[in-house]
Amino acid sequence: MYAIVVGGGKVGYYLAKELLDGNHEVLVIEKDGAKCERIAQELGDIVLKGDGCEAATMELAGFGRADMVIAVTGDDEDNLVSCQVAKAKFDVPRTIARINNPKNESIFRKLGIDTTVSATGAILAQIEQELPEHPLMRLLTFKGGGLEIVEVKVPANAAIVGHPVREIMLPQQSIIVLLVDPGGTPRVPTSETVIQAEDEVVAVTRTENEDALRRALTAAARHEGPAIGDPGYGPTGPGPYDPVGR
Repeated sequence: MYAIVVGGGKVGYYLAKELLDGNHEVLVIEKDGAKCERIAQELGDIVLKGDGCEAATMELAGFGRADMVIAVTGDDEDNLVSCQVAKAKFDVPRTIARINNPKNESIFRKLGIDTTVSATGAILAQIEQELPEHPLMRLLTFKGGGLEIVEVKVPANAAIVGHPVREIMLPQQSIIVLLVDPGGTPRVPTSETVIQAEDEVVAVTRTENEDALRRALTAAARHEGPAIGDPGYGPTGPGPYDPVGR
């Protein structure tokens, strides 16, 4: 695989090193001469001094034969431009962009970037998982967007506790794929699997259905909020595990 890394800072340096260790062909594009010299001294002749946003530099770097472009500079705009041009002008199959501001993630997705990586977003997700008002954490977004894998922790007072999976009114195009109990034991659910308090639920859903899925899995029992089958849980018809709906 030929991978081009735009940005020769710490992230770009260690990324290139790992790719080289995996016997991949790598080229790093970096503006700063001192960084280029360090990379050349420590990793070999795999660095090109130039601007990874400029078409001339991209031509020289061989974007036309690249299997992947990974933009990891400290500037979100530069990362976006590098990946966009790689896609539109050079038909690079896979682009990955580092995002420093998590608010830019949706913009990058809409503009066709295959994969985005946000260290800030990942840390926030870990923090939010421990907060009762933010029980949903994104684990993976599928290439092309639209579907994602999320993890939801079931609160002790949730309406679904003690009920089988078939009774949960999940949003459309959502499915529970794995349950992990508080002791860390995973189990693949069937329609009869009973949800327990503090279960970790791993589900596949559409991005726009995140909030509905969170409500379906965490809403309090009837005396405190919506119950199973209430409109807030998504479609009023049979759930995805209801035999009638299959």
